[in-house]
Amino acid sequence: MSPRARNLQWRWAWVAIGFGLAGVQGAAPPPAGLAPIHVATNGNDGWTGALAAPNADRTDGPLATIARARDIIRQARRSPEGLRSAVRVVIHGGTYTLAAPLVFTSEDGGSADRPIEYAAAEGEAPIISGGRRIAGWRAVELDGRRVMAADLPAVRAGDWYFHQLWINGERRPRARHPNQGYLAVAEIPDAKPDTPWHQGQAAFRYAAGDLERSPAIRQAEVCVMNRWIESHLPITDMDESNRIVRFGKRSVFKLDAGDLYYVENAREHLDRPGEWWLDGDSGVLYCLPRAGEDLERAEVIAPVLAQLMRLEGDPESNRWIEHLTFRGIVFAHTEWYFPGGFDSGGQRAEVWPPPAAAVGGFAQAAIGVPGSVHGAALRHVVFDQCRWIHLGGYGLELGRGCRDNRIQRCELGDLGAGGIKLGETAIRDSAGDVARDNEVSDCHIHDGGRFFHSAIGIWIGQSPGNRIRHNLIHDFYYSGISVGWTWGYGRALATNTVVEFNHVHHIGKLSDGDGPILSDMAGIYTLGRHTGSVIRSNLWHDVAGLRYGGWGIYFDEGTSEILAENNLVIRTTHGGFHQHYGRDNRVRNNVFLFARDFQVQRSRAEEHLSFRFERNVVGWQEGKLLHGNFSGTNYMFDSNLYWPPPEQEARFDQWSWDEWRQRGQDVHSQIANPRFMDPGADDFRLRGDSPALRLGFRPFDLRDVGPRPVSAR
Repeated sequence: MSPRARNLQWRWAWVAIGFGLAGVQGAAPPPAGLAPIHVATNGNDGWTGALAAPNADRTDGPLATIARARDIIRQARRSPEGLRSAVRVVIHGGTYTLAAPLVFTSEDGGSADRPIEYAAAEGEAPIISGGRRIAGWRAVELDGRRVMAADLPAVRAGDWYFHQLWINGERRPRARHPNQGYLAVAEIPDAKPDTPWHQGQAAFRYAAGDLERSPAIRQAEVCVMNRWIESHLPITDMDESNRIVRFGKRSVFKLDAGDLYYVENAREHLDRPGEWWLDGDSGVLYCLPRAGEDLERAEVIAPVLAQLMRLEGDPESNRWIEHLTFRGIVFAHTEWYFPGGFDSGGQRAEVWPPPAAAVGGFAQAAIGVPGSVHGAALRHVVFDQCRWIHLGGYGLELGRGCRDNRIQRCELGDLGAGGIKLGETAIRDSAGDVARDNEVSDCHIHDGGRFFHSAIGIWIGQSPGNRIRHNLIHDFYYSGISVGWTWGYGRALATNTVVEFNHVHHIGKLSDGDGPILSDMAGIYTLGRHTGSVIRSNLWHDVAGLRYGGWGIYFDEGTSEILAENNLVIRTTHGGFHQHYGRDNRVRNNVFLFARDFQVQRSRAEEHLSFRFERNVVGWQEGKLLHGNFSGTNYMFDSNLYWPPPEQEARFDQWSWDEWRQRGQDVHSQIANPRFMDPGADDFRLRGDSPALRLGFRPFDLRDVGPRPVSAR
């Protein structure tokens, strides 16, 4: 994080919070009348699980696996007496390496009066891992460099391959070119001027000197960023005379000259300490250690499983998983990549969104990448103080039929894709099939999109009634929060959503300075009809798009009937607020400050009212105020305060202030200094004599933005 972001003093909008995410703050006492079931890494599934540690003669003690504890509870439920009280499984610290995902079904849930809990032992952080520890390192010479190598027979046999690696708890990069920054596509020889934008290519021309052919080039992969997505394209051939690189997959969308890309897993690019290269032919993993790093003593973990836990209820059969809690558990080390032959094919202009992928990626939000924990038909299930870290995909997804569940006080970080997915892309006709009324609160979701760059911090699909509250989301290459999955005015289910008191920052451009690499993003991005939805009392800042579209609040295609109020939006590249097209939206009592290019954007004029923009404070130091299509009169601006740079005339699209007001806009608005306490120090409290107050602006309190201390909940 940059010093500026780290030292922000949000006297009006932010207070420091003592929110520990490293482990469990403390486990609850066991339910009365039932001894807990213990699981430990030194346990034995032949024991009872009644003891926290093995007894002296090792005839009894904890169980060895969570699956065995689940089966004991399942057997008790099947007994004539059933479960007579609540059940608590205490999981002690250590790493529990899985050979297959843990599966829970409707047999494994509890009831309101007899809930079931899987909880970390007090002060401990058990890790459920889908990885495999790599040992047997030896020093070798590779292309004149001294590197470390480990033999992986399963890779050589074609039974295992991976794209992520962690050494001592830190994600390490695959051999990459360039080591920092990006190359740019020079030309697209397979594309014509009339090639549809959604039709991808399987080749591009590179600039002179950017790439070199090598014997192992067919094991390398290009990741190219285009519009709002990335495509992963395995190299099949290089024509050096014409500077053309060809791929075994095609890009999702039509590539453009200037699109950014990099190359991974080429042998000759293993040149920076910390990098690694996996030779799929020989089954040897090569790593160039950092100074003083001893891989023989290090914990080196490569992922094997795509998912760690599946909660498989069945709404069609009325089989729900209910009243189940997971507390203080760490989920780590997963891998997901496109399966062999993966290709949706045939993207058509009349289909939007396009089919899921064109081999090399997904049309938006890396939506097909699964979560390490997947749920279906869950009700009243809680994830509390859990961590999802070191993953190759999304963290958690609650899909079909999941309702009234809570994800609270959790951390999701170092994510190959995104954080949390709620709902599905499909519109379900049966009420029991619709995911709805779930809550994500007081979570820290950060450092996502490490592999699938277009992934989202929190994604909500065709799912109503969800509550996204008091979360801290930062360092994603694409959007922080995305709500809705209907493009246009068709049927949409993401209604009655509440997004409040979230702190979202460094979207597009990361806090370490990397990026932007994608376009068309926002702190919050919405689609379709949103009757009853509200975005309020959030802090959005430092959002950057590449070619276009680094917005704070972005109402994309068809966004309708949504309210955005009491939000503070600071430092975006392309505007604090943008509406592509939609109807009857309200944007009121917000503060939009210091966007680079534009402050407010409207892209499409329509016959109905686009939005009302009222009682907002808009200030800028560069760029212009309005951008896009402000023809017609089907929008309404009033009672706003505008704060342009000194000695700059405020222009309202093509009109002067007087001409704009003659059009019936901003009749009661004012151009003036809002008189913040200290805007240079990011203190945006209003002084008592602020002209914004006289216009009806109502100061709002964001001291509780982000995760709250336990005592404040």
